[in-house]
Amino acid sequence: MSFAKARQLLHLAEMAAARHGGVTLQDIAEAFAVDHRTAQRMARALEDCFGEVEVRVLPDRRRAWKLRDPGPARFQGLEDETLAALDISIRAAERGDTAADAAALKRLRDRLIAHAPAREARRAETDAEALLEARGFVARPGPRTRVDPGVAEVVTHALKGPFRLRILYVTPGGAPPAPRIVEPHGLLVGPRRYLVARQPDRGPELRHFRMDRIREAEALADSFARAPDFDIDAHAARAFGLFQSAREFGEVVWRFAPRAAAHAREFVFHPDQQVEETPEGALIVRFRAAGWTEMAWHLYQWGDSVEVLAPEPLRRMVENHRRSDFEVLP
Repeated sequence: MSFAKARQLLHLAEMAAARHGGVTLQDIAEAFAVDHRTAQRMARALEDCFGEVEVRVLPDRRRAWKLRDPGPARFQGLEDETLAALDISIRAAERGDTAADAAALKRLRDRLIAHAPAREARRAETDAEALLEARGFVARPGPRTRVDPGVAEVVTHALKGPFRLRILYVTPGGAPPAPRIVEPHGLLVGPRRYLVARQPDRGPELRHFRMDRIREAEALADSFARAPDFDIDAHAARAFGLFQSAREFGEVVWRFAPRAAAHAREFVFHPDQQVEETPEGALIVRFRAAGWTEMAWHLYQWGDSVEVLAPEPLRRMVENHRRSDFEVLP
């Protein structure tokens, strides 16, 4: 067996040990980018090389391989790339004011190091530091609102429950903070962060609460049932940015001039966008979303390289603000 194949087999053993239901042939094919026949051979090799392999039949009649006692495969080796990726993610979470995520990633890092042989751990940590020094670390440049780390941690805990939240929320206009009981469904993350939640005393619809305006948060003991049809990705896709509006929701059509078409093609303006090239080389982008003001903020960066074809209210918003003196595109 070649060294590469041995590493693949150890990786497969780790997967079979870590996954509660075991790994199927489809899992193997997807994880190692192999065809069905090769996945079968790898599953047989797993049975031959490791004695504690249980072959289960799933409800859909597929077979799954579960390694009960991985033995020497329990730890394949601590790679510097793994530690560097974790360190980058930890620093990104810390800079993004998600203290709970940073703490969870640090615990995972500690477990990896604790299970590694001392010599292996020292080598990986040294190499990871070199990688970080060479690459820098993830940052989120630009302005963003401040979120209380304690509030963020409580909200994360409530989302996992799910538990109702009692929040002290500041509304625009100078009114004193008011207590509210909400049912958290998800988070929208951008320059501002919004908690997506129902407020039962104001109806069943989902509302957005700016995280930077939550002064206090307490997770209550009582749980609740999330809206059965709620999907955070589908919910987010109804907006260009973070702002949701039933009144503004509809078809959006932008035309990028030929000189900007190649650059615009590199952008994903919306997850459901459709693009087409015109005979003269322009790029037409279509999608359905709300949030005209956030669209206008973005379109301003393109100067006169973009034209709004629809909707008409958005076209009027940007028409007199299309500059020709920007030296670079976004």
